[in-house]
Amino acid sequence: MVVSKQDVLTGVVLDEEGVLTLAEITRACAVNADYVIELVEEGVVVPMGDSPGHWRFSATCLVKVRKATRLQTDLGVNMAGVALALQLLGELDQLNARLRRLQGHLTGYEE
Repeated sequence: MVVSKQDVLTGVVLDEEGVLTLAEITRACAVNADYVIELVEEGVVVPMGDSPGHWRFSATCLVKVRKATRLQTDLGVNMAGVALALQLLGELDQLNARLRRLQGHLTGYEE
């Protein structure tokens, strides 16, 4: 099999402590800087640093930017809707994690 330059995928593996600059997160998510700045202004993502040139984004921010992009492109959700949807999805994740912990405790008591 011949692999051309177009067939090679590259990426960055981030752990929870990895950070990205504004330029890196825009490249990783295929969005422009204005879009990420708008997400910051809406409170969807919260970077470390005091200005766009000094912002650093966590791996969690990367995931949120990608989800926000999908919500807008796939469903046509506006920015306020994106912020609300991501907040509700985060709460749902927390509730599901809590439910799993509670079910684990109950399973442990039934033995």
